[in-house]
Amino acid sequence: MAARAIWKGSISFGLVNIPVGLFSASSPDELSFRQLDRRNLSPIGYRKYNKANGEEVEGEEIVKAFEYESGHYVVLSDEDLKRANPEKTQTVEITDFVDLDDIQSVYMDKPYYLGPIGKNKGAIKGYALLREALKRTRKVGIAKVVIRSREYLSAVIPQGDVLVLELLRYPNEIRSANDLDVPQGELADMGINERELEMAERLVEGMTAEWNPEQYKDTYRDDLMSLIQQRIESGNTNAPDETPVEDADLGGKGDVIDIMALLKRSVEATGSRERIAADTERAPRKSRKAAAAEEDGADADDEADEAPAKPARAARSADEPPAKPAAKASKAPSTAASKPRGKTAKSA
Repeated sequence: MAARAIWKGSISFGLVNIPVGLFSASSPDELSFRQLDRRNLSPIGYRKYNKANGEEVEGEEIVKAFEYESGHYVVLSDEDLKRANPEKTQTVEITDFVDLDDIQSVYMDKPYYLGPIGKNKGAIKGYALLREALKRTRKVGIAKVVIRSREYLSAVIPQGDVLVLELLRYPNEIRSANDLDVPQGELADMGINERELEMAERLVEGMTAEWNPEQYKDTYRDDLMSLIQQRIESGNTNAPDETPVEDADLGGKGDVIDIMALLKRSVEATGSRERIAADTERAPRKSRKAAAAEEDGADADDEADEAPAKPARAARSADEPPAKPAAKASKAPSTAASKPRGKTAKSA
């Protein structure tokens, strides 16, 4: 099924215009809950009605309007919204190119995909040209775009073969962090020493991994569905369980935390995971060696079965004196023991 564009227009930078469509890039996967009347568990509904006569109004009879005075409106159509500035409502207008790292994360709002419209070779070439130029220069395009009835600040970002339009927040939409009581000043004044900092760095290094979004799942959703399934199986579905749940023990305000001990334990736990992972990676190689050894052993057994039996060695006669032990063998323990002492004395 082909993706459906929610907006059609063009990317503009310099004198270049590239026909594109705007496609949704996100799909929230949230559990949907219905609202019920507690008394009889009937679903709650909402209806759009005329506040003057109380009659329900169908969707096709509803229009947009701007209230310029109390009770006085200017009625606007979708075409009026375009008519205000046709060019802006149909253009992703790039005005600057900047480094992506310069855009702080708090400005990021919502992503969309930009895709070329139609099979026009010029449009496809222009799209690919902009994408590759952004990749090579490691830049992103800062643009403005009108979606519905609002002009957004945005960034055009290359991602693989596609261009992403990331809607950005305007500076006046960002709340200041000055009101937050966050640690400031010298680390020593906060009781942080170099040893603790090095231990924290080791923990970060030990937990560093390649970014793989596929390994991260919404486990709380699974937990919630498990609880719902338990309620279904128990047959107790009509009465909510309002028994208070104890808060998780996250440490009180007056608790004294031994950060160094916690960091040390965390680093040790991370090291254990790394050793297990390393052993797991080596296991296949060991198994191949073991298999080869077993195969060689089996071949040797086969050869032994096929070879003719050698005559057994004659037993020693009772009159034959026993063989004397080698002199070197009897002296070996004392020699071996004396060597370390000699080395120690030399090093001292």
